[in-house]
Amino acid sequence: MLEQIQFADDMQEFTKFPTKTGRRSLSRSISQSSTDSYSSAASYTDSSDDEVSPREKQQTNSKGSSNFCVKNIKQAEFGRREIEIAEQDMSALISLRKRAQGEKPLAGAKIVGCTHITAQTAVLIETLCALGAQCRWSACNIYSTQNEVAAALAEAGVAVFAWKGESEDDFWWCIDRCVNVDGWQANMILDDGGDLTHWVYKKYPNVFKKIRGIVEESVTGVHRLYQLSKAGKLCVPAMNVNDSVTKQKFDNLYCCRESILDGLKRTTDVMFGGKQVVVCGYGEVGKGCCAALKALGAIVYVTEIDPICALQACMDGFRVVKLSEVIRQVDVVITCTGNKNVVTREHLDRMKNSCIVCNMGHSNTEIDVTSLRTPELTWERVRSQVDHVIWPDGKRVVLLAEGRLLNLSCSTVPTFVLSITATTQALALIELYNAPEGRYKQDVYLLPKKMDEYVASLHLPSFDAHLTELTDDQAKYLGLNKNGPFKPNYYRY
Repeated sequence: MLEQIQFADDMQEFTKFPTKTGRRSLSRSISQSSTDSYSSAASYTDSSDDEVSPREKQQTNSKGSSNFCVKNIKQAEFGRREIEIAEQDMSALISLRKRAQGEKPLAGAKIVGCTHITAQTAVLIETLCALGAQCRWSACNIYSTQNEVAAALAEAGVAVFAWKGESEDDFWWCIDRCVNVDGWQANMILDDGGDLTHWVYKKYPNVFKKIRGIVEESVTGVHRLYQLSKAGKLCVPAMNVNDSVTKQKFDNLYCCRESILDGLKRTTDVMFGGKQVVVCGYGEVGKGCCAALKALGAIVYVTEIDPICALQACMDGFRVVKLSEVIRQVDVVITCTGNKNVVTREHLDRMKNSCIVCNMGHSNTEIDVTSLRTPELTWERVRSQVDHVIWPDGKRVVLLAEGRLLNLSCSTVPTFVLSITATTQALALIELYNAPEGRYKQDVYLLPKKMDEYVASLHLPSFDAHLTELTDDQAKYLGLNKNGPFKPNYYRY
């Protein structure tokens, strides 16, 4: 199907505060699923503005449909403006929509999705609909949803079940409402974190067996897919978008390089010059975080398990340490490993007063927040997504987004970068849905190199960039097709 698209076209920061008597302990749902966060700060609506659960409301859109569950359908007009603004910086995805909507390459596709629901992902969802797909959508994160955007999607006819501030029960209920539908059965899955895939696999095995393809964009979700494949339980082809170049280098590296500072500034107003920061993990996300923090004058340490990534950190001018070696002196701890229990209760007990702790990985498993839900510790909510966890001696740790994804819980991410990832996801869905029988077996695949290059080429006009073209003689000398792919699959950019 991809051939039908013309690739060639176009001392401590705070003093110690005594604990207050009579302060209520903050109780919130602690999820071990991928209920982390996306751009809550980008939403102008607050989840606490109405105590009535959306599940208890009877709402209909202007067409009389009630096939959705959002916070307030009346916010649709505002949400529509948010989507239109996002479209202005997602020209490549809009270009793909215009090129392919005549062919309707996703006609007959019934896509069930579980991603962050923001203005940018709404552009993706509406692109999939324009290409012929029917979509049902939930949020992969309990704090991620922009309520006005969800309302706009519902008004447009998309079956969306999501709102900011879902409980854990709400989270799984929304996913189930997307999958368990009379007279409608999904044949494609677009997932971020693997929760949707896991739910369908466990609860609806007959539906899972009839899925034509899964597209997964996160480290966590890809890891779960490979576990299924290794166990011989993956009975459908899956596309690993996370490890595509356009996702790894742009979403993971460049996006986090900008958004880490935004999230920290909005929540804490911290000044980074001279601060000691430890970044756990030096993958693409870690590299982006370290580069941004170093540029503002922070003293950055790195922890790593991989000797190659550790050597890269050393060559980039960062000291590689064990977390236990610096935990008493650092001002900020940032996790981005994709692992669990990276920051344990022992680490938290040893931190200095007012140390800021946050997570830039997909899942809320990296910081052992559950261990902080004990009677001797007091939780104080000081502002949205910012909690002070107070020890009996008065020491407090500043915990951001309850250990969930910082940038997408507490700030925003660049729309342009999300365009790159969204375009990749759309093409992966088109490829899997239209692939002839036998091309993809029951396994996890990387995106074809040609697809990565095409996504990149669609975004170059935004920079008025002009590619140099190979001559016939040069192409022959290098053994390449003049139109690509230009690098072998094993090439590391």
